[in-house]
Order: sequence, then C-alpha cells, then structure tokens
Amino acid sequence: MAVVLFGAVFMVASEYLEGKPMSFWSSLEWASETLTTTGYGAYAPWSHPLMIIFVILTQFVGMFFLVLIFPFYVLPYIEERFEARLPNVLPEMNGRVLFYRYGPAIESLLEEFHRIAADFVVFEEDMEVSRNLRNRGYEVVFGKLSEQPDALSGVESARAVVANADDHANAICILIAREQGFAGPIYALADDPLYRPPMLQVGASEVFTPSHVLAAALAARASNHINPPAEGLHLLGSLVGLAEFRVRASSPLAGQRLGDLRLRFRHGVTVIGQWVCGTFNSATGPDTRIQPGAILVVAGAHANLAKVERLAIPIRRDGPIVLAGYGEVGRRFVEMLNDAGEASVVIDRQALPGVDIVGNILEQATMVRARVRAASAVVLALSDDSEGVFATAVVRDHAPEVPLIVRANRAPTIPRLYQAGADFALSVGQVAGQILAYHLHGEQAVAVQHHLKFIRVAAGGLAWGHPWRDRVRERTGAAVVAVERGESVIVEFDDTFVVQPDDTLFVCGTPGSLESYLHEFETTLADGQHS
Repeated sequence: MAVVLFGAVFMVASEYLEGKPMSFWSSLEWASETLTTTGYGAYAPWSHPLMIIFVILTQFVGMFFLVLIFPFYVLPYIEERFEARLPNVLPEMNGRVLFYRYGPAIESLLEEFHRIAADFVVFEEDMEVSRNLRNRGYEVVFGKLSEQPDALSGVESARAVVANADDHANAICILIAREQGFAGPIYALADDPLYRPPMLQVGASEVFTPSHVLAAALAARASNHINPPAEGLHLLGSLVGLAEFRVRASSPLAGQRLGDLRLRFRHGVTVIGQWVCGTFNSATGPDTRIQPGAILVVAGAHANLAKVERLAIPIRRDGPIVLAGYGEVGRRFVEMLNDAGEASVVIDRQALPGVDIVGNILEQATMVRARVRAASAVVLALSDDSEGVFATAVVRDHAPEVPLIVRANRAPTIPRLYQAGADFALSVGQVAGQILAYHLHGEQAVAVQHHLKFIRVAAGGLAWGHPWRDRVRERTGAAVVAVERGESVIVEFDDTFVVQPDDTLFVCGTPGSLESYLHEFETTLADGQHS
C-alpha cells in the first residue's frame, strides 16, 4: 500500500512539478527502491509490469530476511556456536581460587589477581559477562550451576572458593562444592546478614556482608562518636585536643612544607597527617607538604588549635548528618548513627519508613529543606554510580564547606567522585576486596578506614633527647604530642627542653607507626595501659 501511494505521488509530482512525465510502473519501481533502500539506480531495464512486480517482491523479501529472519534465527545460531567455544567444565584447579559469579564486589580483587598473575577461575552464568571477562584475559567457565552440578567437578583441588551470587545461589554453590569433596575454605558474600547462619550451616567457612562493613566505614568517617579517630585521647584529659581543618586553597598553609611552617614552634601544635582524596597520609617529617583542599589532622592544646583554625578552616562538627539514599547501606548507616546518639536527616525519592524528606538530592529545593549547608556532614549512599558522581558535584556546589562522604558500587568510580568534590569515597568493591584479600593472601590490600591512636610510653631511647628534634617522625611515622612529668603535662617544648628518663610520653600515630616507635626507641607502654 505504501509503495502504491508513494509511487502515485511521485508520478504526479514528477509530471506537474518537474515537467518529466513518468509511467505508473516506473514510479512504482522508484518507490520500492527508495523504501527498501535497495537503490538499483541506473540499472533498471525492466519494462514489463510482471517483471517490475517480481523485482519489488524480491526487494521486500530481502528486507524481511534482514529484519526478521537474520536476528531471530541466524544470530542465535551464531551465538550458540560462539558459546560452544567457552568451556563449561572447570580446568585443572590445583592451587587456584574459584570465584562463583562476577560482580562489583570482586571487581577490584580480580584486577589485582590478574595484575600479579595469581591463578583463579571465574564460574559465570551470564553469557555476555562471560565474553567480557574472557576478553580481559580472565579464565572463565560458562554454565548454569543449578542445572549442571557436575560443572564444579574438580573443585576439590582448588585453594579456595568465593561465592559472589545472590544469597540463594551462594547456598547452592556451597552445597555443590562440598558435595564434590572440596574441603578448603569457602568465603561467601551475603546481601542479608540473616542468611549468614544458614550459609555457615551448609558449609561456608566465612560469610561477609560488605554492604554493612561499607556502612560502618562511612559512619565512622561522618561521626566522631563512632570509632573515634584517635583512641586513647582521653588519657590526656582536657589538656590536648585533636582537630580536623580543611585547608583552603587560599590558606597560607596550602602547598607549604611543614619544615617551613614550623607549626610546632610557632603555634605549639603537631600535625599528625592529612586526608587527601579519602586516603590518610601520616606526616613523615619537615618535607611533608600540605595539600590544598586536604583535611589536616592536628593535635595540641585547645588554645593553640584555635590559632591554626584561623589559618585554615574548621570542619563543622555540629548539626545533623544528612543522608541521601535509603537503601541497604543507608539503612545500616542510620542504625549506627541512632545507636551513637547522632541526629540525622534522611532523604529518599520514596516515602519509606525512616525517610524524613521525600525528594531528589539533585534538586535545590530538597537540599534547602534538608538544610544541607547546616549539616555536620552529607553522606551520599545512592545506588547508581553515575547519579552519585553528579550528585557529588551538585552538593559540593551548594555546600562547599560541608564534609561530603560518598559510597560507590565500583572502585573505578572513586577517582571521579574525588574529582567531583567528595572528601571521602568508598566502594563495595574496595571493602570486599580488603576482606577477601586478607583471607586469601593474608594481607590487607585496601585500607577501609584509617584510625589514629594515642598511647602512653616510657621515655626509653628518647631519654635526654628532644620530643620534636630527634627525628621521631622520620624514623617511625608517629609523633610525641605531650610529656607527663610529675603532676604536670607539658604540651609545648622550647629548644632547651630535654626528656627525662622518668618522663611519660604521649605518642600519636597509626597502629603501624606506633609499633615502629616502640621498636625504634626500645620502650614499652606505660603502667596501666594496654595495647
């Protein structure tokens, strides 16, 4: 019908508009060639109507094959032939780690395994994912485990099994692996902690919930009441405080070396380290440079901290914590805040129980209603990474001074979040990668949350030395922030100060740097303190 209609219009238009009379059959031929995009062009010698109709029918049959037959019959056949080339049984698994199903939680870990040439095999049930993994150079087995339990034949010689599917599929994988005679460790990543006991019951060695660990890490970064950043600070009473200051790009501290600033001698404070793009870097000596935009961690007397605050900008610690995104991570995050007595404002697009403001964090009106600018921190726990990056930029523009903490699904998103303005960002893949790397390699590959700690130690090897001049920081990464002498605590040291053998020192650092200090200066914890 369309061919006849357009052919007729073409015939009339050609005669009356172009002055070139065309026969009905020639016009019909033009319409079919145009509509089917066949375009025989100059080769159109047909004149008999039956021949022209035959050519038109052939053109449409060709289109029918192209649009219907090829994608529904030919392509599936080719895909089946392609699928047949993917192995559907495990290779020799001696010493290898088997990962059941691929996903964001193990993405970073597999990249690290691949980089260091660690032997592993991925059992995947999605064909497209299997192809992509094989294209990356991963060894992949394709199959449906619930339909082909024999596909795990040979797993008994594997070094470990990691189950990364949904909770029900993980249970099937654990059962089949044990039925095949696998006696090694099976680590399962669970979505719901309620399924942890059943998975252990059917044979899992350990069951982890990365989303809950992620929520805990975000909560610890947002609140001082959850895993305080400096354990043991109470030992100093009210004499010494620990503060965090964001360093403005225009601050006189930005870009300067600690050795040039001489904050200890000019202001009586000790820079413990700085947060840069979510990573805590301990100050290692006078050559340490303060990065613009970094969050500086400083210890000292409160009056002295106020002096440094005027040079930088304080991190607000009053006001509620605003959370956007009330999914699994968000709910767990709020539970931890409630347990710690923190006030929170929850934003979500759905009117769920526990949601305070129904709206979109990307909208200005929603941020105003939530009083984002008055918050002590804003946490984005959105389920989509692209939305998370855009929301980070929007919130940072609306509230440039408020600490912004963001969760992500995939580790590659983290650099984009920092570029968009996040102060701290963490992905499920980083959390799961740290947990699994520790159990599979016996090492902590990714730091989830960096904690500081104060300890009281005997003078030891620092006796007759100076707390700030004996290269303590360069040698250990820790810093002496105060000295207890008799009934008094000294927090400022002039050039003539000397540590006495009977003094007790307050040292601050990360767990690793404190261990280095105890070893380097051949000292022990003061009486009454435990490590």
